[in-house]
Amino acid sequence: MKKRKTFGKATQELREQLGSRKVLLEGNRKFMASFDSSKLSFEYDALIRARVDSDVGVVLKLANAYKVPVTARGTGTSLTGSASPVRGGWVLDMTLMKRIAIRKEKAMVVVQSGAVVSDIQAAADAEGLFYPPDPSSLKYCTIGGNIACNAGGMRCAKYGVTRDFVLALEGYLPNGEKVSWGGEYKKYATGYNIRDLWIGSEGTLGVVTKAVLRLVPKPEGRWTCVAAFENERKALSAVKSLLGEGLVPSILEYLDVNSVHCAEDIAGVRLFKEVGGKPLLLIEFDGNPSDLRLAKRTVRAWADRLALAFKEARGDKAADNLWEVRRKCSGAMFALGNAKINEDIVVPLESQLKFSDQLKRLQKRWNLPMPTFGHAADGNFHVNIMFHREDPDELERAEGAVGDLMKMVVDLGGMISGEHGIGLAKSPFLRIAKSEAEVAAMLAIKKALDPKRILNPGKIFEPYQVWKQQPITAGLPWDKKPILRK
Repeated sequence: MKKRKTFGKATQELREQLGSRKVLLEGNRKFMASFDSSKLSFEYDALIRARVDSDVGVVLKLANAYKVPVTARGTGTSLTGSASPVRGGWVLDMTLMKRIAIRKEKAMVVVQSGAVVSDIQAAADAEGLFYPPDPSSLKYCTIGGNIACNAGGMRCAKYGVTRDFVLALEGYLPNGEKVSWGGEYKKYATGYNIRDLWIGSEGTLGVVTKAVLRLVPKPEGRWTCVAAFENERKALSAVKSLLGEGLVPSILEYLDVNSVHCAEDIAGVRLFKEVGGKPLLLIEFDGNPSDLRLAKRTVRAWADRLALAFKEARGDKAADNLWEVRRKCSGAMFALGNAKINEDIVVPLESQLKFSDQLKRLQKRWNLPMPTFGHAADGNFHVNIMFHREDPDELERAEGAVGDLMKMVVDLGGMISGEHGIGLAKSPFLRIAKSEAEVAAMLAIKKALDPKRILNPGKIFEPYQVWKQQPITAGLPWDKKPILRK
């Protein structure tokens, strides 16, 4: 009761400082910010719609004084519950802060944290420049969210992840003080590198309001193809063979048989009617004409040796259609069950065959479908443990399966998350992947920067069993209804 009165007093003071238009206490907009793509909804006191940098400072200064939890969020595309207000308090909505300014002569872009990633890419493209990171939710997700979880996407094999493009960050510490790490320059070696500490910290160490991102020249062209293989083992063996040719594809994606079936159904296409649904590798190269000619010669010869079937995309539209199949994978999995535990594990290239073999045994042991797809060139696979939530037996088996999966991945020299972050969903497994000394070091950093633990509390370190909670049925803009396979 005392906490409720304190939060109420803090919220009233916040409304007096920012105005009632920026601080919402009820309504649909407030409800929609109570959950993210994990679909776990939590009660909280107020939604703050920041419009200028100083709004963030006001919010955090008051929150720190009254010990009010603050969850900063963009559009809520987090799959791990990282943008859900599990401890209540205030939700800080950054989506109105979305300015984008290209610095063409520097090959940089200055963005506010609420800018949508596809809008950043479009602005760069208009100036003959390129921002490569491309998570599947790029049409909806914000750069602030991408920075918070160090998002990747399909182009990581050649270009890297979000961290590789962040030159500077500006924002606020948990006590409301404004800070800047780096600037519009490419070299930065002044003091501790707090910039990189903020990247991937899931909004637990500070709130980003502005970022300076590095851009690269727009590729002159691209070439896209797809190859089908007899089985998953042959597909993953072919990945190692292709990378051994000395070429660096901009994208190299893997889809197992179940993923192919689901994605083709929801996209309404059949990529290889002559061989039926088989494991696929979707491949793209970009660069100048001579680079692409070499890639075509090499990949065609590689496919002749190893692939069951091979197809080249004729033009950009055909290429986009291929990638649309891949981007629909995540939502398409619901054809196999009405609930899923979605993991984004990482395994070294040399362990991919063992991973595939052990995953098959895991599916057999727990008798659950686990369609898997992902970024084969960097070993980041999305394993989807599908089950029916209303079936207690399936829920129990899914819980056992995810625990076994995490242990298996770590034993293979991998890691439990490659791009989604820990949030709530992976919090039970952090100590499987990290030693007590490593966890203690992270907690010490958290305590030093956020001693009152107001920023995104309940995430990363405190185990939370997401799959045992009942998700809400409210939809988000990117949700798609799957088409059940006939």
